[in-house]
Amino acid sequence: MTLSKAALTSMAIASIEAMIFFLRGQRVMLDADLAILYGVETRELLQAMKRNQERFPNDFMFTLTDSEFANLRSQFVMSRWGGRRHLPYAFTEQGVAMLSTVLKSSKAIRVNIEIMRAFVRLRQLIGSHGELAQQIGELEKKVKSQDGEIKVIFATINTMLHPVTKRKPQIGFQDEKPNKV
Repeated sequence: MTLSKAALTSMAIASIEAMIFFLRGQRVMLDADLAILYGVETRELLQAMKRNQERFPNDFMFTLTDSEFANLRSQFVMSRWGGRRHLPYAFTEQGVAMLSTVLKSSKAIRVNIEIMRAFVRLRQLIGSHGELAQQIGELEKKVKSQDGEIKVIFATINTMLHPVTKRKPQIGFQDEKPNKV
């Protein structure tokens, strides 16, 4: 069974999305995951990055803290990172794009395109959730404003169904009640 190119691309994007984490308010990918995708060893990826350190400012790449790394490892039953001597690096979307310039292979270019598509898809999903939340908020405001109007309608219907009857005054002479002595 062969899959179409679009199906392969969507599978690739889905597997890449699973490798994107949210740390320090940013979507990032870890060095070991990127090395797997690029088909190189983690140390090779880091060597290429360190040879071009000026291309990777702090907003493109940062080292995880002990607690961040422990938190990530606790999310997996088995650690896929094995025994590391140093804390992993996390690359932001811009850092991943910069990696493709220092890893000069055709595979790096193809993989980088798929990674960028995954980041874009996540951004679109977050944007669509934001739009949906905004629409729900607007609907909620409309319902709240109409709530008072609906209460008035029900009160009017209720008075129509159960009218308050006033006693009509009697016409004619009224006998005074005799005083008891």
